[in-house]
Amino acid sequence: MNIPDSGMAPDQILETLRSFKGGDADYKSGRIFAYTFFPGDEADAVIKQAYMLYLDENGLDPTSFPSLVKLETEVVRFVADLLRGGPDAVGNFTTGGTESIMLAVKTARDFARAAKPHITRPEVVFPRTAHCAFYKACEYLGLTPVVADFDPRTFRADVDSMRSLITDNTILLMASAPSYAQGVVDPIAEIGRLALEKDLLFHVDACMGGIMLSFLRQMPGYDIPDFDFSVPGVTSISADMHKFGYAAKGASTVVYRSKALRRHQIFANTQSTTYALVNATLLSSKPGGPMAGAWAVSRFLGRQGYEKMFESLMQATRTLVQGINATGDLFVLGKPEMCLLSFASDTINVFQLQDELARRGWYVQPQFSTPLSPHNLHITVTWPNVPNAQAFVDELPAAIQAVKDSPAKIDINTVRAQVKAMLDSFGDDAIAQLSAMAGVSGADMPKDMALISSILDALPKHMSEALLKDFINDLFV
Repeated sequence: MNIPDSGMAPDQILETLRSFKGGDADYKSGRIFAYTFFPGDEADAVIKQAYMLYLDENGLDPTSFPSLVKLETEVVRFVADLLRGGPDAVGNFTTGGTESIMLAVKTARDFARAAKPHITRPEVVFPRTAHCAFYKACEYLGLTPVVADFDPRTFRADVDSMRSLITDNTILLMASAPSYAQGVVDPIAEIGRLALEKDLLFHVDACMGGIMLSFLRQMPGYDIPDFDFSVPGVTSISADMHKFGYAAKGASTVVYRSKALRRHQIFANTQSTTYALVNATLLSSKPGGPMAGAWAVSRFLGRQGYEKMFESLMQATRTLVQGINATGDLFVLGKPEMCLLSFASDTINVFQLQDELARRGWYVQPQFSTPLSPHNLHITVTWPNVPNAQAFVDELPAAIQAVKDSPAKIDINTVRAQVKAMLDSFGDDAIAQLSAMAGVSGADMPKDMALISSILDALPKHMSEALLKDFINDLFV
């Protein structure tokens, strides 16, 4: 679409925008187990008003908009106190978990440059259960990711494996609270002791769980392992407000044990002909809306509001775990410590179950296999899902039976054999043939995703990543 010669009427603009959203996921329906965190209409209205109140303000220059400094400071202090950071803990507001993780890694890199200048090829050690943002941070910042094993029964980081991978080039250890895929908390205390022993920084990715786990550990009936700054050795933590803090998107935090460490995060430059530039985070221009929304929702919900929501989320999670395990065909992986879980099967291709559930109006996320874990489906339970947990469980048997009765079964072992044969015949040139086999052409995607997911799961990681890059490259102008 080209820009019109004359401006459109406001009503026409808004109506056109509404029409664009016709094919989007209905995140308020309670049938989408991923991506969005809707706190309900009343809280949402407060967030939107606060967000719009700060739509035009810019955090680039804190002297121009001191109210943004106040908002950022108060939101970060709320999170730091939840994480038991004490009076010396400091942090910053970021656009999301990926930026928070990126900053923690950048801080570790620059700290190592100052404190350990002999390291010229820095490495970061983390378990395979870590979020992809860890790999992204290493790729962007020129660091080497060193990936440790995990316990295939509990899905927690294998501390002995991490220990064995530490070298003279290691600058940072990383772990999750909880891991996204299975919702389990890594052995943070053990890794903290390892970090202290080896004189290493240690970042905890609590993007998903920092807010919720902090509340659960104070509520009766929950035995949450220590994961925050109460653990000696933990030097930084990322925690998102736009997940279980229920703020609008674009709201995360990264918190450090001390200002001395956080100083390595900050960028300053006076060498240009422009104004002096100093940024605490990756952005220069920094919108105030997400800060105001995060501040507002924390005040609106308060401790009691968060506790009520989190108790309901955990009840719904128990319903889902029990119902999934009761099917006889599916089993939950590990023991989730909050409202994130995944499940696999020995009897059906769960990628086909994802398609069948989608036809019935449910969305769950596919997750690929690793040498220590099977391909599976992921569920994130959020506030709109709570009243629909039992309905999902009730519909599972029929969806499973539909997959079993399907005349077009996709046996994942057969797909793996076919992919191997194509790789043996065509090598790296097999990507085009595999794309055609999956039904991927340009920016078009088939409605059913089971075959695509099965092929991606069967490919070597570097080739599945290449295929995904090609798709995204074709998708956008």
